[in-house]
Amino acid sequence: MPGAGKSTVGLLLAKQLGMDFVDTDIIIQVIHGKTLQQIISDSDYLTLRHYEQQVLLDLDSAEKVIATGGSAVYSAAGMAHLKANASVIFLDLGLQQLTQRVTDFDSRGIARRSDQSFEDLFAERRPLYQQYADLSIDCSGLSIDQCLQQITGKLTGIQYSAN
Repeated sequence: MPGAGKSTVGLLLAKQLGMDFVDTDIIIQVIHGKTLQQIISDSDYLTLRHYEQQVLLDLDSAEKVIATGGSAVYSAAGMAHLKANASVIFLDLGLQQLTQRVTDFDSRGIARRSDQSFEDLFAERRPLYQQYADLSIDCSGLSIDQCLQQITGKLTGIQYSAN
């Protein structure tokens, strides 16, 4: 979900693992010369989802930490491509914490229907995130560092206390 910390945690994870970091939202913006919100405003949210799918399908996911846009899960082909060479990690946060973090919902460039509330988006996407996840990390109440420890611990088989 938007606000889960994909870009922040992804960058730190890549640094810790000594891997490249890729943010698909930035790739989309660079390719199209527009912010995500401008893409939605100039066309619609489905266009943004299409661009995201194209980026996912063109991406070499091996040996990279990739922060996808939150709508990546709408592309079965894109997710299959990612899962073929990588582990998909779901940063699971509750609706209340996400709502506190996402204060720019209407201008953030989120691929959603115009009549869709943040709560509706959460209810629609969360099952998709769970479906595609190879690894789910409950980041509720955790700092970025604690979330990162949980990820690296599960990747290496080490258990960390959330305290």
